[in-house]
Amino acid sequence: MHKTMAKEEFINAGYTVVGTENNENKLLSFLKENYPNIIRDTEINLEELKTVLGLPIDEKVNGYGLNFVGRNFARAKYAQKTEKELRLNNSFSKDIDTTQNLVIRGDNLDSLKILKTHYSGKIKCIYIDPPYNTTSDEFVYPDKFDKEEAEVLGLANLSENDFARMDFSFKSKKSHNGWLAFMYPRLLLARDLLSKDGVIFISIDDNEQANLKLLCDNDIFGEENFIECLKWKRKKQPSFLAKHTAKVMEYVLVYAKNYNELEKLSIEGISDSTKKVVNLTNQYSERLFPKGVRVKLGNEGVIPKGIYTIKTMSIEYLDDVKYKNGKTTDEVKVKAQFSVSQDKIKEYTKNDLLFITANKGLRRDVGEEEKEKRKSITDLLLDWGDNQDSDNEMKNLFDENYFEYTKPSKLILNLTKSVSDDDFIVLDFFAGSGTTGQAVMQLNADDGGNRKFILCQIGEPIKQDKPAYKFCIDNNLPPVISSITIERIKRAGEKIKKQIETENGKTGMFEEDKKQVPDIGFKVFDSVEAPKLKVDEKGQISITENETDALSRIYNMIFTIGLDIPTQVPEEVVKDCIYKIGNHYYMTNSQKINSDDYSNAIKNGKVFIDGWTASLNGTLQNYKEDVKIVF
Repeated sequence: MHKTMAKEEFINAGYTVVGTENNENKLLSFLKENYPNIIRDTEINLEELKTVLGLPIDEKVNGYGLNFVGRNFARAKYAQKTEKELRLNNSFSKDIDTTQNLVIRGDNLDSLKILKTHYSGKIKCIYIDPPYNTTSDEFVYPDKFDKEEAEVLGLANLSENDFARMDFSFKSKKSHNGWLAFMYPRLLLARDLLSKDGVIFISIDDNEQANLKLLCDNDIFGEENFIECLKWKRKKQPSFLAKHTAKVMEYVLVYAKNYNELEKLSIEGISDSTKKVVNLTNQYSERLFPKGVRVKLGNEGVIPKGIYTIKTMSIEYLDDVKYKNGKTTDEVKVKAQFSVSQDKIKEYTKNDLLFITANKGLRRDVGEEEKEKRKSITDLLLDWGDNQDSDNEMKNLFDENYFEYTKPSKLILNLTKSVSDDDFIVLDFFAGSGTTGQAVMQLNADDGGNRKFILCQIGEPIKQDKPAYKFCIDNNLPPVISSITIERIKRAGEKIKKQIETENGKTGMFEEDKKQVPDIGFKVFDSVEAPKLKVDEKGQISITENETDALSRIYNMIFTIGLDIPTQVPEEVVKDCIYKIGNHYYMTNSQKINSDDYSNAIKNGKVFIDGWTASLNGTLQNYKEDVKIVF
């Protein structure tokens, strides 16, 4: 227990407190006060609204859409603030100081809300394989629902019959109502996270495919942003036990955030991505080429006209290039080579004279004319891996397949590969066995891309009779699904690294042909209960919180404020107290910080203070105009 000030007391004392801005919906408040019959269960009754406005009502016309028990409850869950925060898990993390990948252990509803502050509109690709709604006991509707929760969500006027219907719907096997209410808030958050040119892929089977499409068409993404219902062949051979027809297909629903912003999904045609590697002789492949040049390589021929990019540790570049008329058939002859300083290289790069990519070897951007020739992926996915492949992948990483019904990495790799560009974030908030993490690492290894992954997986307990439970106990891991998730991507990353190092070590391999080992690390955060304010019988305010370290408190501020990328490593300025990223200073345990440290931080940048460990001491009072308190 620590003494602290309530948010209101910091506000009353004149501090700026992050997250306390007035977000009141004035129109909604007006309707509630003056026309309460229009609002029911936080939903607007359009017919009542038409009546109030004096508009004609056609009693014979029914609206088209998807209604289900718990819809309003699910919508309210989307808007509800999370009561969780993140704690950095050093023991589970890998390459923690350099990686750009994230793994969050906890309920994905909370995880998505935490991610939203920074990553809203920044995720280009989402793939999810949510739990299928079957008659088994494997899927249990996990979101809290009781009368207390209903009051918190503003649904206090629900009747006993409403509660009884929802309770029955959510606990029944194969309940369409429960499954849709579970998916609804998570898909709304996914939509918020997608970039304007982003795309989401959702694996699904026949049990909910039709309902899911209606939900996405009418409530989430909009019918106008529907791209395709892909058919994936998940079995090589049909089962002879089928009663009527033997199922070998599943579906992948594809939606864009904005149909007109999404580039063509393609892995075929001219190139497997928007860039094409042009092979050069060893003599020239370690040079930096100015933008747009065409270089004659002695008797080796002429590189086609285009924009070229290259990465090299060399500070040499080709200078004094001559152009002839600028026609396609013209050549550029290299007159001389010069060495320049690294500062000069940076100057050329800044002025768009040079491009430096993450790959060794000269790369040529595919032009607009050539992009038009690329073929779209088809809606029938016949050779994109199957269930047997996914089983074999798990057995190759472990001695046994610890997950049933996993997707093959080839399916997710190809879906990710079909998205234009090779430097974006891939989010999977039903990470399961971690297939998406493996697919992203493998794709980067194949084409030298710089895609990052964010995986969310709840720490669902593994039943003691499952082989995965024994594996966790034998390897001193918590017996929960997220333990297998992390172990899988850790092993897959090491396997990819070993394969690349073996290939690069072959005799006669040119340096420019060697592959880079991709980012195979990940920062792991655990979702834990956030601190809560308590007031004792004497009116003394205190907080209760789980034991947490200073760096975790700093990362929570980074996630909450949303200015800096949470994968960055903050620089320690004052141990366990002050950390910085760029000119943003994050402070915790502020009672230990002296006036000089406050002054230096304020003079050099923006200052944010952890409200849960702050107290209104004299030193802090002196700087209340220059700092922001974060809860």
